[in-house]
Amino acid sequence: MNILAIDPGSTSTKVGVLHKGRTVKTDIEHPREEIEAFATVMDQLEFRLACIDRYLENHGFAGLCFDAVVGRGGLIRPVEGGVYRVNDALVQDLRAGVSGQHAANLGGILARSVAARHGAPAFVVDPPVLDELWPVARVSGLAGIERRSMFHALNQKAAARDVARELGRPYEELNLVVVHMGGGITAGAHRKGRVVDVNNGLNGDGPLAPERTGGLPVVGVLELLERGVYGIAELKAVIARKGGIYSYLGTVDLREVEQRMAHGDAEARLVFDALVYQIAKEIGGLAAALNGELDGIVLTGGLARSSALIEGLSRKVGFLAPLFLRPGEFEIEALIGGALRALTREEQLKEYPGRDA
Repeated sequence: MNILAIDPGSTSTKVGVLHKGRTVKTDIEHPREEIEAFATVMDQLEFRLACIDRYLENHGFAGLCFDAVVGRGGLIRPVEGGVYRVNDALVQDLRAGVSGQHAANLGGILARSVAARHGAPAFVVDPPVLDELWPVARVSGLAGIERRSMFHALNQKAAARDVARELGRPYEELNLVVVHMGGGITAGAHRKGRVVDVNNGLNGDGPLAPERTGGLPVVGVLELLERGVYGIAELKAVIARKGGIYSYLGTVDLREVEQRMAHGDAEARLVFDALVYQIAKEIGGLAAALNGELDGIVLTGGLARSSALIEGLSRKVGFLAPLFLRPGEFEIEALIGGALRALTREEQLKEYPGRDA
C-alpha cells in the first residue's frame, strides 16, 4: 500500500511516505518569520500544502496513487483513542479550533485535501484531545473546573504499543506509565489500552518542561495578574511557550543546560535537578493511581536522549517497574500504522460525531 502521513508542527511539517513496504520521512522546516506572517493557523493551509506537494515532486512521489492519507489529529472535541475518518464535522471543528488553535489542526484538513486528488480516504489517529479519563481523574478541586485530557497522545500510544510488542503481550493487557518528554512533558497512566489519567502539559499541569511551566501555585499566578506583570493572553503564552526551563535559564535546549552544569553553573544544576524531581513525582503519582500494578515505565520524546536525565529518573523511579526507553518521536510511524490498521480492518474505523457527541 501507498500511504502519505502529514504531521504539522509550529515551525515544521513532518511528512512520511509508505511505499513498497518502506517508510521515507522528512521534516520540512518553516522559518519562523514565514509562519508568523500568517494571521491565523488556518491561513497557513495553502502554504503548507504547497510545501508538501513540492517535497513529493522533488523526491519522486508525485506520481504515486495513495491508498490513504493520514494527518495528525488536532484540537477537536474530546474523543476516545482510535483511527477516525476525516468527515465534514471533523473539518468544521478543526477550522473552528473548538478546543484551541494549534498547527496540528491543519493535519486532518491537509490530509483530506491531498486524499481528494487520489479518490482515497483521509484519516486522523489518536488526536491530542484523546479522552479516556477515569471520572475521578476529572475532579480538579474546584467545582466548575474539570481536569481536561490534552497530551502527546499519538506518541504516547505509539511508544506503549512498541513496548507491548517487545514484551510479547497485547497493549490492551498492560499497565504502563508513559512519559513524553519534549518541549512540553506529559505523563499518562495507560491501563489496559486506555489512558485513564494524564497531565495537561499545554495548559499548565504536571512537571515543568523546557518551554512550559507545568503546574503553578494558583495564588502566585493571581498576584502576577493583580500586579499587572502579565495580561491574561500574555500569561497563557508564557505558560505554553516561555515558561519552565526557558524562564529560568533563557534556553529550551537541555544539552546547553548540561553543558552549563559541567562548567559549574549552580542555577543550571538546580533547574535540571528540579526537572528530574518533578517528572519522578508525576510518575510516582500515576503509579499510585494504578495501585502500584505496573508492567513498565516508558520514557519517550526528545529529552529521552539525555543520559543524565534518564540516569536521574532511573535512580528515583526504577524501583517501581522496569524502564523502557523510546527516545525521539514516532508520530509518522504511528500515523501510518493507524492507517494500515484501518485499511486492513485490523482496527475498526471510527466516525467523528462532532457537536452531537
